[in-house]
Amino acid sequence: EGLSPRDRSIVTLSALIARSQTARLAPEIERALDNGVAPGEVSEIVTHLAFYAGWSNAMAAVPTVQAVFRARDVESEQLPAARPDLLPLDEQAEKAREARVEAMYGDTAPGVLEYTTEVLFRDLWLRPALAPRDRSLVTFSALVASGQSDQVGFHLGKAMDNGLTQTEASEALTQLAFYAGWPKVFSALPTVKEVFAQRSE
Repeated sequence: EGLSPRDRSIVTLSALIARSQTARLAPEIERALDNGVAPGEVSEIVTHLAFYAGWSNAMAAVPTVQAVFRARDVESEQLPAARPDLLPLDEQAEKAREARVEAMYGDTAPGVLEYTTEVLFRDLWLRPALAPRDRSLVTFSALVASGQSDQVGFHLGKAMDNGLTQTEASEALTQLAFYAGWPKVFSALPTVKEVFAQRSE
């Protein structure tokens, strides 16, 4: 009860795509559409995961998504534009994030930091076809599913800032245990526990 069927589908699709597990992808896309995830949102999940799970994993999902869309008569007009009008940027939060990352890694990988700012946080995260809360849920799920525990803390905090509740995050972990495996979830639990504790102070 702590996570809607729609959100469970978002978590499941994110885990399968992040892990390039295409064998079960078609029925889960079908289930997601039946659970209220719009075709445009499915498309946007794939786009988002190209950055957070890698281009190869995202591209491996494209033929399956295309086949399901074709079977469901989803037209290109129902999908997000490549260059939509973006949501407004939270200038203060973005400047703080940029300064923090620059201080830590500016001398190490300036190209990565430039693309992180310009492509991820000033473009991808502002695309309107996926609500910020849902985009955060996709990111959190993909990070846990792919074992990227070092990144979970920041993105869980961002997800909760974007409206994901502690109960929903907890239930997302329960869903991920089945679709990504218990070790991946248990590896993320210390970080998740720490974020929850900080939020309750």
